[in-house]
Amino acid sequence: MTYKFGEFTSSVYITKEIPDINIITDELNRLLIIADENTAPIAAKIYGKNKIPLCILKSGEENKNWKSVETILKSAHDAGLGRDCIFIAVGGGVIGDITGFAASIYMRGCRFILVSTTLLGMVDASVGGKTGFDLFNIKNLAGSFFPAEKVFIPVNSLSTLSCLNWKSGMAELIKTAVLESDDFLNQLIIINANLNNNKFEYKLLLDNDLLGKCIKRAVLYKSSIVTEDLRESGKRKLLNLGHTFGHALESSVGLGNISHGEAVAWGIIRACDLGLALGITPETRAKKIKEIINSFGYECTCPHPLAPDFNSLITLMKSDKKKKQGKLTFIIPDEKSAHPVIIESEDELNLLKNILKGLPLS
Repeated sequence: MTYKFGEFTSSVYITKEIPDINIITDELNRLLIIADENTAPIAAKIYGKNKIPLCILKSGEENKNWKSVETILKSAHDAGLGRDCIFIAVGGGVIGDITGFAASIYMRGCRFILVSTTLLGMVDASVGGKTGFDLFNIKNLAGSFFPAEKVFIPVNSLSTLSCLNWKSGMAELIKTAVLESDDFLNQLIIINANLNNNKFEYKLLLDNDLLGKCIKRAVLYKSSIVTEDLRESGKRKLLNLGHTFGHALESSVGLGNISHGEAVAWGIIRACDLGLALGITPETRAKKIKEIINSFGYECTCPHPLAPDFNSLITLMKSDKKKKQGKLTFIIPDEKSAHPVIIESEDELNLLKNILKGLPLS
């Protein structure tokens, strides 16, 4: 699948197996491969016996920072690579985001290829070109739009994931299904039913084709949005469903102390609560969304057990990139998909505070 995002062209390859370096590119003399401690073995399978410069970063959201970007830039410089080099990221959303950002600024922009190895990366971070890193304890405060020229999605690499990483990715899959259609949501109900007595043995999902079909469906949906709106000036904002709440939760508990997907799942529940209170989200739809999120074992209570007081969450929301004219903006599920809502009146703000306090909806 090949897509055009503004001035960028990106080709996406969904495969079962991890590709070797000769499938990824034939330009072996100008590469830098970037992985983290978890994906270094996968990177080794990719480059094989070829002598290619390798940059291994520390894993985890807490290392999605300028120091990691600087390490990539230094590795490229030390290897003598020029502007015509290619950065190949092997990993999930964190590695993809920081490598893409480093590629966007190395000698004012070099080439970028991504091998996505986590469910979160495959269904969300791999497509659309958002890159960046966390700054001042704010999620993705610094970044750029820089789509990878090639994205490889080897589904069997998911066999290495922990349960936590599976759940993190599944939340973004649920988010996309809420936006796309009820039929997609029904597919996720089937996926949940395929798990072994709800014990979240996610590797069982690799034994059939349904997961791969859902990954492809998520990629197709996100690509259809991003090709229209690369820089998030319009329709792409829908992809932030659950993220205004979720990013605030991540920052409030300390970046890296809760997975992005867990925070987004919690945020989608809160978006449903807000939608119910505002009369935007139908009760039957909110109930279905909440039941699906609950079925995958996410923490759904409010206040969240790890979160500080609601004022801290609202303060963090006010620093969110998605605010409009200084006002809080949320994506709220409606009858079939979702749409943006700006919270600006005192009554609406009090309603939001009550939701974050966990008070019953009136």
